[in-house]
Amino acid sequence: MFIAPYVASPLPVIRHMLVLSELKPDELVYDLGCGDGRIVIMAAQEFGAKAVGVELREDLVKKAYERVSELGLDNRVRIMQSDLFKADLRSADVVTLYLTTSANEKVKPKLESELKHGTRVVSHDYEVLGWKPARIDKFCENPRLGYPSHTLYVYER
Repeated sequence: MFIAPYVASPLPVIRHMLVLSELKPDELVYDLGCGDGRIVIMAAQEFGAKAVGVELREDLVKKAYERVSELGLDNRVRIMQSDLFKADLRSADVVTLYLTTSANEKVKPKLESELKHGTRVVSHDYEVLGWKPARIDKFCENPRLGYPSHTLYVYER
């Protein structure tokens, strides 16, 4: 079931999301709706994390998998072609989202029931209604121009 359109997060935003999540080497990141895999790839390459991308669209899964293989990250990154509601998130240390507020509302019960205590959730531009963010960060992708601006919500379960 498609619950949000594919819009790729810019790389500076991804890096900032992962910094805000306080991602540590060997922690496990899940990106729900991973698109072309850019978040899970950066998590593995720059932060030394293990990562799982969950994506429904076959074309994006293929693109992500090819990039992971090309970079030699097969031992750190797994791409799953699956509905994000079927992913088992119990082992996640960090979950990243770039969905919509209504999509976050749909995935919220899954997150609440599966995430272990201390798991960090970072959502790009859309909050998880009813959750109190540990931090809200306004991130300007190009400070010289003052835009585009992004809002990052950091939650701790």
